[in-house]
Amino acid sequence: MRYPPKVWRQFLLPQHALTCFGGLLSHCEIPWIKNYLIRYFLKRYDVNMKEAIIEDPFAYPSYHAFFTRHLKPNLRLIDPNPQGIASPCDGTISQIAKIEKGRLIQAKGKTFTVASLLGNEADAKPFEQGHFITIYLAPKDYHRVHMPLEGTLEKLRYIPGKLFSVNPLTTEHVDNLFAKNERVVTFFKHQHRNFAIVLVGAMIVGSIFTRWKGNLTPHRGKVMEDIQYHQSPDHHIKLNKGEEMGYFSLGSTVIVLLDANSNWEYDLTQNSQLVVGQRIGHLLP
Repeated sequence: MRYPPKVWRQFLLPQHALTCFGGLLSHCEIPWIKNYLIRYFLKRYDVNMKEAIIEDPFAYPSYHAFFTRHLKPNLRLIDPNPQGIASPCDGTISQIAKIEKGRLIQAKGKTFTVASLLGNEADAKPFEQGHFITIYLAPKDYHRVHMPLEGTLEKLRYIPGKLFSVNPLTTEHVDNLFAKNERVVTFFKHQHRNFAIVLVGAMIVGSIFTRWKGNLTPHRGKVMEDIQYHQSPDHHIKLNKGEEMGYFSLGSTVIVLLDANSNWEYDLTQNSQLVVGQRIGHLLP
């Protein structure tokens, strides 16, 4: 396959080394360095700082703090319908569809398996006839991730991998992109339904953070790691719909999977713009 220059050069770059350096730089609190990074970002991307609790971009102690900024209270209204599936993040729906024969659509003419995404054949089974939503977070977007439904955390899995960019151009050209990249998979139970939220890492994403485990990826581990939560009452974690569950440090893509029991209808379509809490679809009886 012939790749565009912006894609093929990613195969040559030291992805993890660059990302590690980017993560360290993003946490730098030397004023002229962090202000230079923030100023460059603001010139390149149309960021709406009026939504942020701290509107002055240069008041943040680091570029990381600026990028993971909190929004003003009640700015994102969570869909009140208990059967409604809320958007977990700001972004754009790149794909939304039924999972056919255990495969998800990545882009036109490209698919990948649920098992390769989740890292385990047994965990993939409930989702093989379910539905999925892939949401791309552009650099300008709010990068905190929230719950699409009320859920009890069953398990968390860290999966090591590559760090290709997840922008639309790369997604259209690199096979199995989301199953190749480093990612964090969280498995939840909602009543009699199962759903999973996959946070996909990408080039220069310093880390993926969850509320209950903290930073998960700065160590760039080479071994898949599972952490069980449903087996221990001390680790019982139940999150309400719309509650924050984590964030990206510079990135990326969120994929939500609902199992075959989660019969639902879509209220939005591919390429729809989203904000946190907006209803994507609704569960059927």
